[in-house]
Amino acid sequence: MNIIRFISRRYLFSRKHVSLISVLTGISIAGITLGTALLIIVLSVFNGFFDVIRGFLLSFDPDIRIEQKGAAAMPYDPALVDKILEHPEVVNLAPYIEGRAMLISSERENEVVMVRGVERGSYIRITELEQSVRNGIFDLSVQNNRPGIVIGDMLVNRYGLSPGDEIALLSPSGMRRALTQFSVPRVSRFSVRGSYTIQQIIDDEVVYADLQAAQRLFNMRNEVTGFDLQLDDLERAEIVKADLNRMLGDEYSVQSWYDLQKPLYDVMYIEKWGSYFILMIIVLVAALNIVGSLTMIVIQKKKDIGVLLAMGMTPKTIKKIFISQGLQIGLIGCGIGGIVGIAISLAQKEYGLLKLTSSFIIDAYPVMIQPLDILLVAGGSLLLCITASWYPALRASAVQPADAVRGE
Repeated sequence: MNIIRFISRRYLFSRKHVSLISVLTGISIAGITLGTALLIIVLSVFNGFFDVIRGFLLSFDPDIRIEQKGAAAMPYDPALVDKILEHPEVVNLAPYIEGRAMLISSERENEVVMVRGVERGSYIRITELEQSVRNGIFDLSVQNNRPGIVIGDMLVNRYGLSPGDEIALLSPSGMRRALTQFSVPRVSRFSVRGSYTIQQIIDDEVVYADLQAAQRLFNMRNEVTGFDLQLDDLERAEIVKADLNRMLGDEYSVQSWYDLQKPLYDVMYIEKWGSYFILMIIVLVAALNIVGSLTMIVIQKKKDIGVLLAMGMTPKTIKKIFISQGLQIGLIGCGIGGIVGIAISLAQKEYGLLKLTSSFIIDAYPVMIQPLDILLVAGGSLLLCITASWYPALRASAVQPADAVRGE
């Protein structure tokens, strides 16, 4: 039997009577249990929201995007494409064109929209787009001398459009040519083939056109805005990004999915870890109770400590006894709190007990449990408990045997 654990357990959980010390110990355990459970639940909810938002954004954002630094466009270089595809984790590459154009309507005010030109055969998010089409079809081909275009439902509702209608787009280069050459602006006409519906997280009007039609619209002959990449493993995007940076050099900008929406993702991480430190205050208050309860034990057991020292126990061992008490309080609180927190999180994930308002993109609070978060919560709580037991342990180890026995 380990003498340190035996003595510390007897000091903490005496069966003879309920004392103020045992009450304070119970309050400490309850506080650590509550703090641990709340931390696990809150962090799991933040993880769930992050996963939901990322899932929606990645329905249209690539795993990695490559563009040329300091330029709005880059030449389509087959050698560069082959070089990128040589990376073992790149499974698909799709060129794209992106730019703003003015949507011209005779019945409503003109407005600026984001035009994205894609190759239907290589676009990496084509499945998501096709599944999001609610009216018409995702068809960008040329029919009756009109290239196809697919637009968002909000534009359809504002302009009263339906499949088969025609719209006109005017690019900045077209407006600039009209102003400098004193000619009528040359507009590009498209046939609406369908409309897509997505949950809007970032408010931006995006219309999809064929890559070649977008090249003509923006006067980009053999140029593209950049390349979208699909990876074998999304979680290794940062590693692949570093590899591509070394491979391509400083001429190109390589952005991961996180970089494309960095401000939004950063805010979510700040909120998560801000909540972690704020809720740790609950555990800190419980740890302060540990200081009080263990200090009272030192005062109450001063004679016993003196006897143990007189029998040959070293001050270092006495110190370990009281640190062990703080560790046991932490283990009990973290254990119960961890079980409660994980159980509630799993129940919310499985049954959606706590609902959200109907205006949000999901019905109930999302939950995703990450083992690393549980380790951080448990580790932080145990560290506070051990730190709180340090002062009583030092005070106990400083007891003089003769003074302890004589004072009693």
